[in-house]
Amino acid sequence: MRVYLDNAATTPIDPEVLKAMYQVMETNFGNPSSIHGHGREVRTIIEKARKTVASLLHTSPAEIFFTSGGTEADNMAIRCGIVDHGIKHAITSKIEHHAVVHTLEAMEKAGVIELDFVDVDDKGNVNTEHLETLLKSHNRSFVSLMHANNEIGTLTDIEMVGDICEKYNAIYHCDTVQTMAHYPHDLSKLKMQFIVGAAHKFHGPKGVGFLHVNHKIKIKPLLYGGSQERNMRGGTENVYGIVGLAKAMELAYAEMPQHQAHIQGFKSYMMAQLKANVPGIAFNGETDPAKSLYTVLNVSFPEMEMADMLLFSLDIAGISASGGSACSSGTDIGSHVLTGIGSSPLRPAVRFSFSKYNTKEEVDYTVEKIKEICLVKA
Repeated sequence: MRVYLDNAATTPIDPEVLKAMYQVMETNFGNPSSIHGHGREVRTIIEKARKTVASLLHTSPAEIFFTSGGTEADNMAIRCGIVDHGIKHAITSKIEHHAVVHTLEAMEKAGVIELDFVDVDDKGNVNTEHLETLLKSHNRSFVSLMHANNEIGTLTDIEMVGDICEKYNAIYHCDTVQTMAHYPHDLSKLKMQFIVGAAHKFHGPKGVGFLHVNHKIKIKPLLYGGSQERNMRGGTENVYGIVGLAKAMELAYAEMPQHQAHIQGFKSYMMAQLKANVPGIAFNGETDPAKSLYTVLNVSFPEMEMADMLLFSLDIAGISASGGSACSSGTDIGSHVLTGIGSSPLRPAVRFSFSKYNTKEEVDYTVEKIKEICLVKA
């Protein structure tokens, strides 16, 4: 049996998404920036997709800008939000995605900003009192705190963070890559200037995402070279990707409650089975469904010999999972998230992440193989 449990890294494309993309690929090839009929047809397709995304997020199409993915969207929000508004101080946490942490650290190294890290506890929860303390001591700050941690799944109360940022006139950027199209986001109520999405995290294609820029804030482009995206991002649009992104979001929102219950069921079941069958097992991050992303389960295994072979052993058994951040796979660098929450480096950790396509049989198979592996390596 082959089992795919690395959906936080990327998800399989929904067949309905493929169908929508293929239809456009087959019949519409014009450059959307061209003024002739072929170009206008494709421009109409892009704007229809933009309206779909905006409608699902309860915002204006004018606030949605398509990008190459979440990393570009994060960079655009951070770099442009800070530089264009003369911000000299930024706040993030040490367990943010590298698209955020590395970007802010590079800007600090270049002397653009002073960077502070807000405290997080051993479950990855943001210390909002410390956040307020940091904000009080600076005139205006740029705050970047994600909605759900991509490795351990802990959810941040983004409504509370938004209220705090508004109180201190801070610009708030929220990396919502892991929760976009998994939870509803009502941008008519949320108090943030930037959120992001990446289609391949919710059964859409890779290489396309978007940045939402609240109409109350103005920024200049990160990429120059053309007047695309209403003069905000140079470069011919990824038309087929944009169509796929909008279709994937539409499908996700249509059955969101059912998918949440379905996938949370797998996560809860796997937790119970691991506790019952693998002595010494524990979990990193929050596991309460109200505080944890339902697609992610980070398992902390007992100390064992050859712990570095755990992922390899799972792969040999046909099980795809991750040992840390999806974007760090294939490196020897330990997880900065697990380090940031003080997880023991002696206990190997594996992130299992689920989607609507997983089955109970796959979970049972995975638990059985984990039992065998732990018995051998104990």
